[in-house]
Amino acid sequence: MTRRERFLAEMGAVIPWARLVALIEPYYPKASQGRQPLGLEKMLRIYFLQQWFNLSDPQAEDAICDSESMRRFARVELGDEVVPDESTILRFRHLLECYRLTQTIFDAVHGLLEERRLLLRSGTIVDATIIAAPSSTKNATASRDPEMKQTRKGRNWHFGMKLHIGADPRGMVHTVIATDAAAADITELPDLLHGRERVIFGDQVYWKEADRQAFAARGVRYRINRRPTSSRPLSARWRMIDRVRSRTRACGEHPFRVLKQLWGFTKVRYRGLAKNLARAQTMFALANLYQLRRELLSAGARCVL
Repeated sequence: MTRRERFLAEMGAVIPWARLVALIEPYYPKASQGRQPLGLEKMLRIYFLQQWFNLSDPQAEDAICDSESMRRFARVELGDEVVPDESTILRFRHLLECYRLTQTIFDAVHGLLEERRLLLRSGTIVDATIIAAPSSTKNATASRDPEMKQTRKGRNWHFGMKLHIGADPRGMVHTVIATDAAAADITELPDLLHGRERVIFGDQVYWKEADRQAFAARGVRYRINRRPTSSRPLSARWRMIDRVRSRTRACGEHPFRVLKQLWGFTKVRYRGLAKNLARAQTMFALANLYQLRRELLSAGARCVL
């Protein structure tokens, strides 16, 4: 058995297929006199394969034809059924984006983890990452994507979008926001909290003395890494405190590792923030299941190999 087959078997066992299909079914085309729609669960499985293996619509069609393990996961039989072409895959993706069903998928997975008591509501880790976008103007419109902007990180300039997340202390994402890359991380902080936190973690870009006082008045522990200034550098004591806080804050980096290093979401595939946010919502939902797949499998899900 290959690693791909084992991965697909585990993910197929932990994804709540019945729940997701029931949520999407009211929006899915019904059979009529014309071309018959393919099975909803089959299309959803192919859509998830796109996210895991960073496939475009034509690449997804080719992968289904070429890979036996992917066909088995998608439940497509070459001899008995029609393989969904790239237009069919495109229309299904547009359906999810049009009715904002990717947010529904994200919320459904979030609800499942809450039912299994696998989400920690006591605290939130806030973090953000940059997703690159093409900066070239050699395209049909001779322009960059107007919804993407550039920002400086260290000594380098980056053009694209920024994904902001709120995660629990284990790194399970409960909130996702997309902005252009130039948006300041600290401005998104209030929208990344669910409101029941007793502690907040984040790196030094989120530090603000007024916020610290406001959260302290509400009884919330403000564990944002303190930011030094040119006139007041951090003392050795505060550097040690920041290192200790970063051990917990580092868990907020785990979902980004899954998306960017394992599943290849380092560059936007579509123009505009809405389409890329839809992709990110689906991928973070799948990343939550991926990180907790051992617990979900041990709780009773059956892994069919």
